[in-house]
Amino acid sequence: RMAHAHGGGVLRTSMNATSETIAIDVIVPVYRGLGPTRRCIQSLRSASQATPYELVLVNDCSPEPDLEDYLASLGGLPHVTVLENKHNLGFVASANLGMSMHPGRDVVLLNSDTEVANDWLDRLRACALSRREIGTVTPFSNNATICSYPDFCRESELPHGVGLGDLDRIFRRVNAGRVIEIPTAIGFCMYIKRACLDEVGLFDAERFGKGYGEENDFSMRAAEKGWSNVLCADTFVFHQGGASFQA
Repeated sequence: RMAHAHGGGVLRTSMNATSETIAIDVIVPVYRGLGPTRRCIQSLRSASQATPYELVLVNDCSPEPDLEDYLASLGGLPHVTVLENKHNLGFVASANLGMSMHPGRDVVLLNSDTEVANDWLDRLRACALSRREIGTVTPFSNNATICSYPDFCRESELPHGVGLGDLDRIFRRVNAGRVIEIPTAIGFCMYIKRACLDEVGLFDAERFGKGYGEENDFSMRAAEKGWSNVLCADTFVFHQGGASFQA
């Protein structure tokens, strides 16, 4: 592992992840909640992908020692990088830090209270690459405002008796390859093409501070430059909600 000063944080990274072999950075800013964070990371590591990716965990100066210890324990794993902010910078600055790490890679921003299943990343990437003008991609979820299932713009639990893996497989089969244009990406799970990020710029940390609404601002700026924000209808990601922003 290497440690560097990096944008107000300390970078710890394993040596065996190279830019040539990694296509995507999956960036998870973390502040509180050991249980949800552990479930998120375990789901990421157990979901099998053809797409090579690096998991970038941004410890935003967590006040929870158990969570700090858990994140530190992951730093030596293959294709896992742990960034540590010396001070609490908020979600937006933490996301920007992660997105700035590898300028050649597409990114997925993922909340620490999400869980993924199956080949979720392969499908998000296939959606992103299906049209040149697609800039951002958001999957379906139980808790994702305009991308919510089964009820539009309402938080829901998973359907009774159906696990995440099974539900995601149903979405994969029934909605295979379906792409729907939406006005804005939803930040719980947001794929951003690097070409779009390069043209639009990072999230607006000055205006959006600790977070909430920054992905809407980014999506509007992207749309002004001709990029599309789309729903990847054949992918479902669980979102617990409430861990980052209380009502």
